Amino acid sequence: MSNRVVSERVDATEPVALSASFLLAVRRDDPTEELATTLADLDSETLATSLDTDDARTAFWVNIYNATTQRALAEDPGRYESRRQFFSSPLVTVAGNSLSLNDIENEILRRSHSLLTMGYIRTPGPFRDGFVETHAPDERDPRIHFALNCAADSCPPIAAYTREEVDSQLDLATRGYLDEHVTYNPDARGRFGGLRGSGRALVPRVMLWFRGDFGGRRGIVEMLRRYEQIPSDADPRLSYREWDWSFDPADYTEAAYADAAHENR
Repeated sequence: MSNRVVSERVDATEPVALSASFLLAVRRDDPTEELATTLADLDSETLATSLDTDDARTAFWVNIYNATTQRALAEDPGRYESRRQFFSSPLVTVAGNSLSLNDIENEILRRSHSLLTMGYIRTPGPFRDGFVETHAPDERDPRIHFALNCAADSCPPIAAYTREEVDSQLDLATRGYLDEHVTYNPDARGRFGGLRGSGRALVPRVMLWFRGDFGGRRGIVEMLRRYEQIPSDADPRLSYREWDWSFDPADYTEAAYADAAHENR
């Protein structure tokens, strides 16, 4: 399928559909130049008006992050050898602003909450970028950590998120990732040695790196209960898996990819 066919059927005033088409073009190894130009030429105020809910903002920016990552690494896999530079270098232009993966994840989606403080402290207002302030969601959603793929083996699979379904899609992604990466041992010694607090949960590393995003230890335990990784009355000790940085690009969830492709026809 040519990129012209893709771009002609996408309304640039519906940016979530545009971001999904950008991701799908990358997935299909179609040319992406016209779609990238359309993203770059968007008007920032119009984009902000169109992304009128946190669901829309989250779907748009998760798609842009994943498409940008996969596009850049398909062009030059060697970029992954210097991950610090890869994450911090501008790789995509949206509404006239050149953005790095760090800009998208840590500034926009995570609302400028510092990675150095595990997400507990937000960058003071005078030091926050105006574009970031305009386009960031109103609230952080820790489920994005089970949707963003930086091409490491430990990353979650990639889906094309939609405005209407992003909440259920993120629930599905979170449950699937936790099912695969959480191990609960009810017989391990609990936090205080008592029966009610018995058990130990081995959880994904992102829950340590972005601990503040999850609401600290209490928030992590609540999430584990909500997604049925531990019993509803368990209060386990937490251990964190090592992160596998082995290069593993193009890990797509075919079902979600197909759904978004159908929606964008």
